[in-house]
Parts: sequence; C-alpha cells; structure tokens
Amino acid sequence: MIEVFKKNRLFAIYSAAVILILFVAIFAPYLAPQDPFDGNMRNVLQPPSTEHLLGTDKLGRDTLSRIIAGTQVSLFMTICLVILLAIVGSVVGITSGYFGGKVEIVLMRFADMMLAFPGVVLAIAIAGILGGSVVNTIIALLAVGWAKYARLVRSLVIKLRNNDFIIAAQVNGTKTINILWRHILPNILPMVVITGAMDIGTMMMEIAGLSFLGFGAQPPTPEWGLMLNEGRQYIQTAPWLMVYPGAAIFIVVATFNLWGDSLRDVLDPRQQ
Repeated sequence: MIEVFKKNRLFAIYSAAVILILFVAIFAPYLAPQDPFDGNMRNVLQPPSTEHLLGTDKLGRDTLSRIIAGTQVSLFMTICLVILLAIVGSVVGITSGYFGGKVEIVLMRFADMMLAFPGVVLAIAIAGILGGSVVNTIIALLAVGWAKYARLVRSLVIKLRNNDFIIAAQVNGTKTINILWRHILPNILPMVVITGAMDIGTMMMEIAGLSFLGFGAQPPTPEWGLMLNEGRQYIQTAPWLMVYPGAAIFIVVATFNLWGDSLRDVLDPRQQ
C-alpha cells in the first residue's frame, strides 16, 4: 500500500482528503461546537462572528455545527445508497450474464426500461409517492440507479463466462455458486468498486437535490440539501445560509470525484 501511494501521489493526496472527510463524519457529534438542533430565538439570523463562525439560521441554530452534523447525514446516506446500488446491480448483472437465456432477456429488458426514463424525474416521482424521508430518498434513487450497474456487470460476466478457467471449473463439477463466488465476483469487483467510488459525488448531489426540492430529509435533520432549501428565502438578508452548505457540497463532491478518478488509475490493469 505504501508503494501504491509513492507511485501515485495524487491518489495519496485525495485519499488523505477522503479520510479527513470520513473522520469529520464519524466524529461529527464531538467536533460540532454547539448542538446542531438547539435553537435560540435571540440569535436568529446572526452573521458570522466569533461566537458563531458561520452565523446562525432562522431558528438561531449554529450553522457550522449543522454543516458538520450534515457531513455525517449526507455521507451516510450516500455510502449506503452506493453500496445498495452495487449489490443489487451486481446480483442482477451476474444472474443475467452467467445464466443467459430468458432470465437475461427479462432482467435486461427491465433494466433498459429503467434506463429509458430520466433518472432524476423518476426518482422525484417515486420519492413523492413514498413521502419525504431519508429512507425513502435512498429507495427512490436505488430504484432508478441499479440498472447502470446491472448492465456493466452483465457485460463483464459475459466476457468471463467463456474463459478457460471458468470452463475448467464447470467440467470439474464445481458448483455454480462456487464459480460465481470464487471466479466471477473477484474479477468484476475492481470495476464495481471503481464505478461506486466515482458515483459517490453524483449520488450525493442527487440526494441533496431531492432534499432541496422537499422530497428528501425533513426538518430538523441537518442535511446539506435541506439546509440550502431552508436558506434560499434568506439569500439576500442571510446569504451564509446558502453559501456555506453549498460550499460543503462542492468540496466533498469534488474530493470524491477526484479520488474516484485516481482510484481508477490505480486499479485499472492497463495502468500496471
């Protein structure tokens, strides 16, 4: 691992930034200077000061504390979503790619149908039906996002299933589940990990977008998209309510996008 970091300096830098973000997310309750849920009507809409470094919101809550707490909420939602997308998409892709036939036709036609719809519009529709909440946001984005992973994994499995080592395992009587677990999954896992890493930023933006529209996290949850929604009506009188949550989204999304791109360079066999 040390050699990897030495050969890929950018990957080391971006990994350090990701670790720092994860550290803030994990220890958010201890890093926040004040209680992110504790309002004080005497401190409503105060500008940044020594007492409140990033100002306060319409209920007198400390903006910095809510942004730090929002790191935990937004990142937890995003990572859960990406993991579920990878699992569901991989299961569908492996099933259709390895077994083929009618199973592949049915699963891939359903995946094509999901890909034919505008993803964000369909997610808004599903979240609107289910109602705004953290769980429903993840379900809505999972329902529209798994198809991309399924198509990717299917194409990888089709290339693998006719290889000599797979045929040899079949001839030797190896059980199907063992072939999938020992031979197929390890060979597709790097590409799935790369795709998931590069999707973290995109999924975070979509989660924030649903929350901004009112279909995601609900008050008083300190979620960045929701904070943008709450602050937009004060854009002229208290611009810090939108500037700082927006900056947090931009920094974290950019960091994970750059990290995912550098991770691809590290794990891509063509770079070896």
